[in-house]
Amino acid sequence: MKYIIKNNLENIRALKKESKKIVFTNGCFDLLHVGHVRYLSMAKELGDYLIVGLNSDQSVKKLKGKNRPINIFEDRAKLLMALTSVDLVLIFEEQTPRNLIKEILPDILVKGGDYKIEEIVGSNIVIRNGGKVEILQFHEGYSSSNYIGKIKTLT
Repeated sequence: MKYIIKNNLENIRALKKESKKIVFTNGCFDLLHVGHVRYLSMAKELGDYLIVGLNSDQSVKKLKGKNRPINIFEDRAKLLMALTSVDLVLIFEEQTPRNLIKEILPDILVKGGDYKIEEIVGSNIVIRNGGKVEILQFHEGYSSSNYIGKIKTLT
């Protein structure tokens, strides 16, 4: 079962007691596309339970600009939860998921692209607590910003 929850981490604690490997990633996921689906599928393969930290609408606006998000939080969360790879979606209001990562203490923190481990928010927290950080392959040509740019050329 999948949930959208705020400040309720009881099922995560229960999973940890069952020795389930918790994987965490985060993002805006404003326009869900095949690059996201591939990325989340690869993230899920790293553990037993994939948690996606999803930026609130206000957080997306601060990061991406006044015209974003395209899709409201509830719609973005529903799309993510429809994916078989995603087990749980958690909202965070801040611009980064640092506080959420501190609460969850995932076994594996995942990001995509050209990041270096020390650039990934929360990497020091996860490593300090015995977890690891994985950087997954970035799929060129897939980005919400690219899709928005293509749509703008159609008008």
